[in-house]
Amino acid sequence: MKLFQYCLFFLGLTFFGLGNAIAVKVKYIGLHPWEVLNVALYQHFGLTIGTWGVICGLVLIFISLFIARSYISIGTILNALCIGPIMDFFLWLDILPKATNTWIDYLILLSGIIITGIGGGMYVAAGIGAGPRDGFMLSLSDKTGLSVSKARVIVESFVLVIGLFLGGPVFMATFIYTFIQSPIFQRSLKIFKGVKERVSTQNVISFKKKPSNDGLKL
Repeated sequence: MKLFQYCLFFLGLTFFGLGNAIAVKVKYIGLHPWEVLNVALYQHFGLTIGTWGVICGLVLIFISLFIARSYISIGTILNALCIGPIMDFFLWLDILPKATNTWIDYLILLSGIIITGIGGGMYVAAGIGAGPRDGFMLSLSDKTGLSVSKARVIVESFVLVIGLFLGGPVFMATFIYTFIQSPIFQRSLKIFKGVKERVSTQNVISFKKKPSNDGLKL
């Protein structure tokens, strides 16, 4: 069962990184607030977009350790370390569709959002641990008494302002990103939780059917 969970988890991270990479290819339309910040940092200070994603993730984990460390797990750390390099890898391959400056770019962005939403549902459903951003939102919610949704709005608005100040790609899609991605994430989470439960049930049944050697005479 653990093997299946980790396979689902890393497959989810791969999808998430791929979706982010696709969205970055048409970034002039607008990106998710966190990616706006990562792109802005990359444009100002170099490194790669994925590297800044890793740095921001590790900073959030460090802060969460002092707020509510119960939300930090091995999955949180793996999430912070893996998604950025996966995104950079797909960008480095240079096989993703490029911006055309036509309506097709909106379809490209939509595909990126859908893939990211599916990936997010997959890695959360795996049950290995929340991502650094989700863990930070939960930690902040516990510490302040705010609802998770309000904590998310406050944090992402703050991140967006910083990204905008640094010249990050803020446009129409930035403000509708969550409204598209969240329903896809919720649907994906429900589907893959069901898959995980079926695999778990199947393993239990298989284990019970294994012949026992307890009754053998030596």
